[in-house]
Amino acid sequence: MDATAPTPYLRFAGTARQALEHWQGVFGGEVRIATFADLARTDGPADAVAHGQLTGAVDLFATDTSGHEEPFAASGLLFALLGTATPDVLRRWFDGLATGGTVLDALQERPWGDWDGTVRDAFGVTWLIGFEASALR
Repeated sequence: MDATAPTPYLRFAGTARQALEHWQGVFGGEVRIATFADLARTDGPADAVAHGQLTGAVDLFATDTSGHEEPFAASGLLFALLGTATPDVLRRWFDGLATGGTVLDALQERPWGDWDGTVRDAFGVTWLIGFEASALR
């Protein structure tokens, strides 16, 4: 692992695999999953995700909860992907994250000329996506 910045590590109540596969469909990249059985863990279902990772344009970690662990829930938290790709890619990501999720604020041009929007994906993660007007040139 070669991290250059903080990377979200999200715990889900049995949907880590689906979340990682969904994000891979949106962002591309490679998904690696180790199950509880792979790691000889007995504190959850054998096929549950003990450690999952998406690496690529966007890096994320995910796991399924076990025992007393609380699953992911967030209020007032946005994962910002501002200017992290071309406008066309960011629009595609926004639409992909909206599939099965909820558009909270449409991706749109703002009065100052830049673009942004907010979407909560099907797994409860809220994303702020946008780009500067100069990126359209």
